[in-house]
This record gives sequence, C-alpha cells and structure tokens, in this order.
Amino acid sequence: MQVLKKILLILVLVVASTQVLEAQQKKKQSKGKSTKKTTTTQSGATKKVNSNDAEDAAAKLEREALADTSNPKEVVITSAFKPSLKNAAKINFTAASTLTDTSRLQLLYKVPAQNLFFSYQPVPIKPIAIAMDSLVALKNDHFVKLGIGNFSTPYAEVGLSFGDGRNSIVNIHASHVSSNGQIDFQEFSKTGIDVFTQFINSQEQEWTAKAFYKNSKQYLYGFQPSTLSYTKDDLLQRFNTIGFELGFRNKLMGVTGILYHPQISLINFSSNNHAKEMNLIAKFPFSKSFGKFYSFDVGLNADIATYNAPLIPNPIKIQNNLFTIDPNIRFKTPNFLLTLGVTPSWDNTNFKMLPNFGASAKIKETGLLVELGWKGYFQKNSYRSLAEFNPFLDKPDTIRNTRISEQYLGVKGSLGNHFSMGARLSFMQLFNQPLFVNTFSDGRAFNILYDSKIESIQIHGEIGYRIQEQFSVIGGININQYTSLSNYSKAYGLIPIEITGSFKWKIWKDLQIKSEIYLRDGSPYQGKSFESFKLDPAADLNLGAEFSVLPKLNIWLQMNNLLNNTYQRWNQYQVMGFNVLGGVVYSF
Repeated sequence: MQVLKKILLILVLVVASTQVLEAQQKKKQSKGKSTKKTTTTQSGATKKVNSNDAEDAAAKLEREALADTSNPKEVVITSAFKPSLKNAAKINFTAASTLTDTSRLQLLYKVPAQNLFFSYQPVPIKPIAIAMDSLVALKNDHFVKLGIGNFSTPYAEVGLSFGDGRNSIVNIHASHVSSNGQIDFQEFSKTGIDVFTQFINSQEQEWTAKAFYKNSKQYLYGFQPSTLSYTKDDLLQRFNTIGFELGFRNKLMGVTGILYHPQISLINFSSNNHAKEMNLIAKFPFSKSFGKFYSFDVGLNADIATYNAPLIPNPIKIQNNLFTIDPNIRFKTPNFLLTLGVTPSWDNTNFKMLPNFGASAKIKETGLLVELGWKGYFQKNSYRSLAEFNPFLDKPDTIRNTRISEQYLGVKGSLGNHFSMGARLSFMQLFNQPLFVNTFSDGRAFNILYDSKIESIQIHGEIGYRIQEQFSVIGGININQYTSLSNYSKAYGLIPIEITGSFKWKIWKDLQIKSEIYLRDGSPYQGKSFESFKLDPAADLNLGAEFSVLPKLNIWLQMNNLLNNTYQRWNQYQVMGFNVLGGVVYSF
C-alpha cells in the first residue's frame, strides 16, 4: 500500500511539472520579451525545492497536485528599455569684451640722406623750362635781356628753348658784355654762344650734344712804369674757343645692371698772337652692380693736346697727353659707402699709380655724413685752362700737368628742412703746380713757373639756409696754407684765403633782391728784384634787384663793387671801381 501511494504521488508530480513547463514556454513565445517569473505562495514568500529533503518535496508535490493548476497565481514584472544620453557638461560663455591694449608700438623709420656719389663728371646742368605737371605740355620759353651801365658797358643776353621737355630739348644761349675803364687800355669784352641738345629714344637712352663758341678780348694795361708808350695792337690779348661735345648714356640700369656714359669732346683754342692748341678729350665711365650693395666702377679717360706757339727764335710744339684708368669697387648701403681702388696714370711718358680710397658713413638721427679718404688725381693744364685762370698770360713755353695727392676728413649734410652745411680738412701735396709772376721787362704779362712739390693744408667750409625759392643764404670759405715749397719762397698768384657769400630774397611775387660778397686775402707776387711781396686784401660787395612791371616784362638793376675798392687780383692790374647796370627782361 505504501509502495502504491509513492508511485501514484510520483506520477502526479510528473504531470504537474509537464504542464507548468508548457505554460511557461507559451508565455515566452507570445510576449517576445524578457520576463521574470517567480513562483510564490499566497503569502508572497518564495519557495525553492530542496532535493535533499525528500519528505518535504513529496509533501510539496502532493499539495501542488491537489491544487488548482488551471490559473496559477503568478506575478510578472515587465521592464521596457528606454535609451538615453548621459548629461554632458556645458561650456559657459561670458559676454565680456577683450581687454584694451594700451601699449604703444615704437616704429623706427630710416630715411637715407640724399647724397649722390658719381664716378664721373656729369654733363653741365643748363636751366631749362620744365612742366610742373606731366599732363601739361611744356611750353617753349624764351627771353631777351638788355641793359647798359657806366664805363660804357652794353649788356645783351638771349635764351631760347625748344622741344617737349621729355624726349627732346634744344637750348640756345648767347651773351655779350664789354666795358671801358678809367685807366688807359683798361678794356675788355666777352662774347659767347652755345647750343645744347638732348634727345631720348624709346629705349630710354639719352643723346646729348653741345656746340659752343667763346671770344674774350682784353688789353695788357698793367705795364710799369705807366709812362711807357704802346699801341692797342701791341697790348691786345684775344682768345677764341670753338668746341663740340657729344655724349650718350642709358638712363635705366636694366637687367644687366650696367650704367655707361661715354663722352667725347674736341676743342680748338687760339689767340691773336698765333698760338694754337687742339684738344681731344674722351671719357668712358661705366658701372656694373652686383646685388644691392656691391658695384664695380671703371673710367677710361684720354686727354690729348697739341700746342703750337711761334716763339723767338724757334717756334715750339708741345704734345701734352694724359691717360688714366680708374677702377674701383664700391660697397654701398643706405648709411655707409666704401670705395677701394687705384688709378694707373700715364702723364706723357711718366707712369704713376695713384690711390683711390674713401669711406663715408651717416650719423643716425642727425642727417650728417662723415667722410675720409686718400686719393690721387691729375689736374690737366693746357693753354686754354691757364688763360682762363689768368687772362693776362703770356704765351707759355712749357706746359706740365699737376699731380695732386690728398688725404681728407670731412662732414656734410643737412640739419632740418632748411639748413645744410659741410666742412673738410685736407692735407695736400701738389707736384708741378703752376705759379704766375710778372714778366721781367715791364710786368704787363705773366710767365708760368712750376714748383716741383708744394705741401699745403686746405680748409673748406660751406653753410646754407634755404626756404624753397623764397629765401636763401649761402656762405663758403677756402683757406690754403702753403707750408712748404721746393723751388720758390711763395705760392705766387694763388689766393691763401677766400670768403664768398650770396643772398636771395623774393620779397613779393613781383620783387626779388639778391646780393653777393667776395672777401679775399692778397696773393703773393714777385718783384723785379725777385723779392716776394703780398697784395692788399680785397672786398667786393654786389647788390641787385628785379621786379615785374608787366606779365612778360621785368626791370633789373645790378650794382657791383659798392665799396668802390680798386683792389688788385693780379699784380699791377687794378679792377674797375663802382659800376652799375640796368635794363629790361622780356620773356615770351
């Protein structure tokens, strides 16, 4: 009986377990979601089957078999998945403006000094009419200036200008002046005309040409004693100069970095005493730039002159030739310039190697330029240049060129917008320097003496103040202290001290005044007994004015030697006293 009961109980438990499993599977398939099922008792306490306690399990199975299994009491908890983002930390912005920068940035500007350095002598500048605006066509300006003064002094000057001022320029200038002084044969006249042309082609290359003629006439009135008798023809001293110059240069450097300016001149000089001189001058300077700072400059120069004079007893012919080559290397920045070079020179048959070293530096924030150097060069002497320096010169029988060696230290530049200055101290050696002494007979002419070596100290200074074209004051001084001469006791005919000054003031639109002053110490001269003397110091003050009376008509007045000082520039030749000139200027 006990066995039968146990078998029956096991069958009941098996059936009940099978139903429970089938019900759970059906619920899982119908809902499709995760469920959590926990079998509880009516009191809600969870019961677990303990396999170790057989009796308790059997009792439990018996109670469940007897219970109603059609609708078991179950608690189902379903939880739906809702995805969400984690709260992110936000950046907080404050609406505050940036701090104001009150600091000042220091800006330094470097303006280079307008100092130009040329390795060659430029073409002489001639005043021309220019257009103030490139959009306005240049007008041809011409003028005629006429006047007359005491000492029977007529004055005439004509200036003509043609061309557009940009691609072509033609200037014609002519002048004449003459005077008769109070001393017998104290007469002179000067007449000249020159034509200057300039043309620029499409490649920005410039052609220049100049033809000129000069005639000067004076008389050798300084003979001593004054009781000597001469005719005008005996004392006449007249010089004629005819010349032609041609030049060519490129205005733009181009990609090659080369600048060139060849020039050639042919000059014929003659006097009424049948002395003649033919002079051919050729110059070919060019410059090659390497980068921004370096350049190589070289100048090839040839000066060939032939002088003929009918001296007694035999006429003479002098060939005076000078050839130089001037190569140098330049290092140039806005504030510094260094020149290193030499100058091989052939003075006729004598060869000399001359130095050419120089340096200049700008002093910051002052506008001043300090320069120093050592250079050697030749001063070409000719019958023409000597006669221009001393118009009472006799026919020379010897012509020598002067070689100069100069060591210098100087400063120049501008201070402010209106003030400019310059000063230089030089130690110089002059070889074959010409000196001038009166002829032994009556002293009416001058002979040339050459000192083989003269040592001197030269001081040069200049100062200027300018306000555009309204006002200007310019002054200069030259001091030459000849410390040592090899052949003679004094530097005859050379001025030891000279002071010059000029003043211009445009008071009104139609009135302008100007003034010049010349102060010089007397030059030494040689007496008939070969002793040395010195001329008296000289002072010469000039004053002029010009004002407009009509749009194209001006009246001018010029007064010279206001102090009426009849000083002597050359021994035995006193100048004219006070003289005045006046006239009109008509522009058209």
